[in-house]
Parts: sequence; structure tokens; C-alpha cells
Amino acid sequence: MSPLLVHWLILKQLFFDKHQVRLIVLQVYCLHKTVRMSGRRVVVFPSAAELGPALAHLVASRADKALLDHGRFSLGLSGGSLVSMLSKELPALPDLDCSHWLAGFCDERLVPFNDGESTYGLYKNQLFSKINIPDSGVLVIDPSLSVQECAEDYARKLKEAFPKEDIPVFDLLLLGMGPDGHTCSLFPDHPLLEETQKIVAPIDDSPKPPPQRVTMTFPMVNLARCVVFVSTGGSKAPVLKQVLEGGEGPALPAARVVPSHGELFWLIDEPAAASLTLQVERPGSAAKL
Repeated sequence: MSPLLVHWLILKQLFFDKHQVRLIVLQVYCLHKTVRMSGRRVVVFPSAAELGPALAHLVASRADKALLDHGRFSLGLSGGSLVSMLSKELPALPDLDCSHWLAGFCDERLVPFNDGESTYGLYKNQLFSKINIPDSGVLVIDPSLSVQECAEDYARKLKEAFPKEDIPVFDLLLLGMGPDGHTCSLFPDHPLLEETQKIVAPIDDSPKPPPQRVTMTFPMVNLARCVVFVSTGGSKAPVLKQVLEGGEGPALPAARVVPSHGELFWLIDEPAAASLTLQVERPGSAAKL
């Protein structure tokens, strides 16, 4: 065999090997992306009226699962339209037993509980009075403290409620999203987006009033066993497209919620989904997720 032919065969083999490596790397990457994205479910309902009952059933099903697994159901609540939706739909479920529930808040405004801006105050008046969750099962902030002390105090309460875990792992977090893409009290371009040490952080310059709040941080949010976003209305369509499909610039806060080992749901209505091109589920009003 001529030296030229030998060199050609060696070069061919090297090219083939590199090509195969590139192909394998590409396949692994695509598989990783597919698995990663398959953990996110975008579910579209005709309207918020059909979405509400499905959300309530999802909460109840995750509660049943948690109670069977470890004897308690931990739920993180957010404000906004979620308050009225849950207050209407959860008490309507037959045989709902909340006696072993633990409810916390994904963020909270530093205002008195009788203030209309208090997320706990709204839930106390509209939901907790209708279900059998014990007072000891609701973790609230101390609004008499400074915002820094309040965040530290709430972090302590959470750690005491989850004594076996370095970072509390909630069974279910219910989140909303603002028109700027914020979730909890984590706002675009804010330094708290990069917080890695604290599980609850203070914010005294919220772009949305009131300015003083405490909020869960991404390290805690992304450890939850299940995270559910609820977003409705046509005004959310542009930002929802950017969050779910990507766009120019840094990822918006809501897009950075990616549970490391948990489920991720986006429950939205048709007006909010109007600009989406990605594949979604449309299960109908009787859906059980």
C-alpha cells in the first residue's frame, strides 16, 4: 500500500471519528434539551373561569400525593388574581381537608395585615376562613420589623418549619407574573436576581409599590417539587411569549424559574396565549393535571 493511500485512510478515519463525536455530542445535547423542556407543561384554557377549577384540582392532587408521601402538604402562595381564584375554587372541592397543610408566602409586602396590600390579609379574609387550615399552619411575616429583620425572621420561621432541610423544599409553589416579567418580588435587572445565599431576601426599592417587601429567592423557588404559574389576560401575551419562547437580552425573572428536580406548569388562558407559537396543551375545562 502506498504511503499516500495510508495517509489518506488515516485522515479519513480521523475525520470520521471527529464527525461521530460531534454527532454524539449533538444527540446528547438535543436529548438533554428535550428532557429539560418536557418537564415544563404549558396548558391553555378558554378563559380564567375554566382555568380556576383545574388549578384547584391540581392543588388537591399534589396535596394528596404529599400527604401520602410525608404526611404534610406545604404550599407557597402568591397574591394578585390567585387570591380570588383560589378563594372561589378550593372551598368548592368536596371533602377538602387542609388540617395537615402548611401555607407560606412566596413574597409579602411589609404592611400591616389589615392593609389592602397584605397578601396574608387577603388570604385570611377570603380563603383561610373557608377552609380548615389551622392558624399554626400559616407562616406569616412580622410586619413590625424592619425589612431586613423581617426577611431574616421569615427565613428563620421557614427553616424551623423544615428542620430536616438546609433549604426548605415546598411541595407546591403558586406564582404569578407581572407585565414586566417579574415573579415573587424578583424584578428585572434587580440585584436580587443573583442572590445565591439567602432563601428569603429583603427588598426596599420595589419598582411596584409598596416598596418594602420580602421575597423567596431563586435557590429556594427552584427546589420546589412543583411550581405552577398562573397567567391570564391579553395584556400578558407579549411578555408571556418572551418568557416562554425567549428573546433578546437577559432572561426575565419568570423565565429563570426552572425547578431542578420538580414539575413546572404554566396555566394560561387563550388571550394570554395569543402570541405563542410553541406547542401547548388544550385539555378543556374538566382537565385534571
